Amino acid sequence: IRRAHHIACLAAYLKRATDRGLLALIYCSDPSTASVAPFGGVSPVFTPNPLAAGIPTSRDPILLDVSASLTTNGLTNRLFKAGAKLPHAWLQDAQGNATSDPAVLFNEPKGTLLPLGGLEAGHKGYALALLVEALTGGLAGFGRADPADGWGATVYVQVFDPAAFGGTDAFTRQTDWLVAACHQATPRAAATPPRLPGEHGLQRYRDQREHGVALHPSIMPALQTWTEKWSVVAPGAF
Repeated sequence: IRRAHHIACLAAYLKRATDRGLLALIYCSDPSTASVAPFGGVSPVFTPNPLAAGIPTSRDPILLDVSASLTTNGLTNRLFKAGAKLPHAWLQDAQGNATSDPAVLFNEPKGTLLPLGGLEAGHKGYALALLVEALTGGLAGFGRADPADGWGATVYVQVFDPAAFGGTDAFTRQTDWLVAACHQATPRAAATPPRLPGEHGLQRYRDQREHGVALHPSIMPALQTWTEKWSVVAPGAF
């Protein structure tokens, strides 16, 4: 898909596939902007380039949704406006010094988001970013080699039916084993045992479907201007 609009949280699309016993992959890039440097560089080339996978099991699916960078533009923008810092040094300034201060992305000369792995092992995130670019912009025929004339996200979606390969039962036998092995792994800290990607999100999804959606404190104030412009009454908390 080329010239898509912002597709938001990739994991939100995965259950449509996993609920049907299908394995889904989604990758996304936005060639109209750049904020992530290649490993060893300080100038931006990529976006965070998220990649997601929905993996069915006989119970809850495994839902991966990660980026090829250590953090995202959305989080750094929000923290910068709040005058806050990241929990770790996930950014670098224009001289290549790691920092947790999002202000380096807004001050001149601008810094960049570090690739997954940071200064020590960022070749891993760098490699993933290149893969996402090839699958999105490369296959769509629209990417960073083209003029940045407005919004133009590129998206790659692939869905597998395990029944067409080794069989659905054989597939879930393997994924169920992985789920059990991860849950049974000896925890590094007793209070935080290993959990599967998407496990916490699925629990929150169920809780909020029953009790209502908990919004980040910054969301309703940001919508206030639009509710006033269009004379819409904003819903209250309950």
